Amino acid sequence: MKKQMAVTVGLAVSGLLSPLAYAKTTLTVYTALEADQVKDYQRAFEQANPDIEIRWVRDSTGIITAKLLSEKNHPQADVVWGLAATSLMILDQQGMLQPYAPKGVEKLSPQFVDKARPPQWTGMNVWAATICFNTVEAAKKHLPKPESWADLTKPVYKGQIVMPHPASSGTGYLDVSAWLQMMGEQKGWAYMDKLHANMAQYVHSGSKPCKMAAAGEYPIGISFEYRGAELKRKGAPIDLVYPKEGLGWELEATAIIKGSKNLEAAKRLSDFSVSLPAMKLYDQNYAVLAMPGVATRNPFIPVDYTQRLSRNNFDWAAKNREAILKEWSRRYESKAAPKE
Repeated sequence: MKKQMAVTVGLAVSGLLSPLAYAKTTLTVYTALEADQVKDYQRAFEQANPDIEIRWVRDSTGIITAKLLSEKNHPQADVVWGLAATSLMILDQQGMLQPYAPKGVEKLSPQFVDKARPPQWTGMNVWAATICFNTVEAAKKHLPKPESWADLTKPVYKGQIVMPHPASSGTGYLDVSAWLQMMGEQKGWAYMDKLHANMAQYVHSGSKPCKMAAAGEYPIGISFEYRGAELKRKGAPIDLVYPKEGLGWELEATAIIKGSKNLEAAKRLSDFSVSLPAMKLYDQNYAVLAMPGVATRNPFIPVDYTQRLSRNNFDWAAKNREAILKEWSRRYESKAAPKE
């Protein structure tokens, strides 16, 4: 027996035991996080959980949401880490989420956590609308700097604006949802009719309009604050405009998919997603976090940023998403960019 144990130990040390003895759990994680964020998030999680490795499936919010819904009867994802809370509410309505209270969830602000007990999803951070305004291109075209959503309907901006397509992009949908909630549905659609007259293209990414503005392709891109602040920090000739009527916003969140074959590993990722180390990673990108007292000041985001966020009824936005997108497409699909 001792000899057999010695042989086993020797084989383990020399690495000759079957690889299955050391196989890691592969966790399939669906996300709409920005591509330049997922590497840091993955590295931190896998360092804390060396027996788990992440396999990402990443795309824009609308595409990931549609993919998850299409897989309802045969789930492929274990976890969603970084998707709009309104999308997760839609999945919840379909009975697709596994209730779970991550360790440390009590440290999060209650408004950033699903009200069910245990919660179906937990929040990470807020992202909100921002206008990226290329000062160099605007000067060439004698365009004034807009200060409000209403300004964007002025004839001077005809053909000078790009924004995200709301069916593809969570950023696009938070804009449309916010305009309808802030202005009322009748005035909201009337506003978007006027904005459409000035629109050059609806693109299939929330960050792309700001990238296009930064590159000088169009002087104005409706995008979100993280991408704008990052591009400005790197020297892009853009000003960030936070429209005075209020900013549409969304909550990025995490949830476990019901039917996950790797439930224990999925719970560990969910635990990590609400932890202080994770919040410090989110802080590198966002100004408002689900855990109070962690966020640090970003010089390109206003000090009163949270006061500028519009009133947002997440339940309404989730329940009416399909009808809103159908009406939006009927009115404005003619200017949608081709899907890549």
